[in-house]
Amino acid sequence: MSGSIQGVSDYGALGIAISSSASVRTNLDVLTEQVSTGLVANDYAGLGTAASVSISINPLLAQQQAWQTNIDAATASMSVTQTAMTQIQSIANDFYAQLNNLNGLNGSEIDSVAAAARQALQQVAGLLDTTDGSGNYVFAGQDSGNPPVPQPDQILSSGFYLQINAAVGALSTQGASATAAATLSIASSNAAGTSPFSTYMSQSAATLAAAAPSVRVGAETSVTTGLSASANTFVASSGSSTTGSYMRDLMRALATIGSLSSAQADDPNFSALVEDTRTSLGGAISAMAADAGALGNVQSGLADTKTTIQGMTVALTAQLSSAQDVDQAAAISKLQLTQTQLQASYQVIATLNGLSLAKFLPGA
Repeated sequence: MSGSIQGVSDYGALGIAISSSASVRTNLDVLTEQVSTGLVANDYAGLGTAASVSISINPLLAQQQAWQTNIDAATASMSVTQTAMTQIQSIANDFYAQLNNLNGLNGSEIDSVAAAARQALQQVAGLLDTTDGSGNYVFAGQDSGNPPVPQPDQILSSGFYLQINAAVGALSTQGASATAAATLSIASSNAAGTSPFSTYMSQSAATLAAAAPSVRVGAETSVTTGLSASANTFVASSGSSTTGSYMRDLMRALATIGSLSSAQADDPNFSALVEDTRTSLGGAISAMAADAGALGNVQSGLADTKTTIQGMTVALTAQLSSAQDVDQAAAISKLQLTQTQLQASYQVIATLNGLSLAKFLPGA
């Protein structure tokens, strides 16, 4: 009899109570962690059958977050590009308007317009070195860490300007056609010492187009997101007097106007050179507007793409939440109940542990 009671209290009821208490304690720890983190478990093993859902969805969410980040960065850069383009277009339009009356100006007025053109050339060169919030040169293509126009403040002492200046200076002897052809050749050149652009930007238009900056916005989808300082991105320049690049055409026009002088006012070749410059600049303005418009369409498209991605993210997040997030209200309720159970198990253990054989002997 006494042995039976001793066995029950030492190895039976007490052991069962202790084991039960440990199990309750484990459940309490799990529930405490769930309430604290909001997650069913911190690893896939703890998710059970829902682990496959988490494993498949988490990488998709990370990928979509990366695409949204790409879109945000590209959109910010394009906004900076468009602001710079607006200023450049304003300069181009201003001098295009002035060319309408340049043939009727007197010598001093021509000198004044030429001085303004030289200043504008420096301004355009500086605008082509515009950087975004991350310090990237927005007109530099994939070479965004380097300025597309080195030392823009020294453009008037560059081979580009000095060679055009010399060609325009020989207008009276070379004639308008030869002078225009010379300035066109200079502006088209990628040769070191002639091109005003960086080594990277002094490549063929085809090479630069093939390496245009782009952003990944889908598993198999990339979008071109930048404009180049020395080559068109989305549209082709047209006309009888173009380098094929509206930026080169604009800089050629400003360098040509900036090289005119009052001494050439009565030169019979003057008006023909001005007309060629005006024609070239008009084509540059049209191509520039088309390229900027195409970039604007990309921005709008990216905004729509981001909205679509965000919708997919919401849907996937909901699926993921059903697999790995806990119902906080239910978890808290279970936690409180388990705490009560644990306290009760401790009381049972204390009671059983206080039993002794003497309490069960006759006469005790």
